[in-house]
Amino acid sequence: MMTRLSCVLTIIVAVAAPQAASAQAFAPRDEAPADYPAGPGRDQTFYTCTPCHGFKLVAQQGQARGQWEDTLDFMTQRHSMPKLEGNDRKIVLDYLEAAFPPRRAPGGWQNPFQKK
Repeated sequence: MMTRLSCVLTIIVAVAAPQAASAQAFAPRDEAPADYPAGPGRDQTFYTCTPCHGFKLVAQQGQARGQWEDTLDFMTQRHSMPKLEGNDRKIVLDYLEAAFPPRRAPGGWQNPFQKK
């Protein structure tokens, strides 16, 4: 059974692989920091993530801080994201944790293939 982190990482890899093969750099033409929840670190987080992929991908995740930390480590190790350290890493993690916390389905996990 895949863990949520494994699923998230699989999605990130599936989205990032075609972009890595492309000679053009990603440009988030239809996104801006103001499109996402206000909070300290929003702009820095947006511009840290968007050189490689759209911020909508980030906003859809909803993870606990430890999962966000694992995601940053994965992006650094596997996708050559510049390593975030010290206060820069804290700012980004603080924003991600506050703006995109884990989401739970009402009543726990529900099979989308079973109609109720």
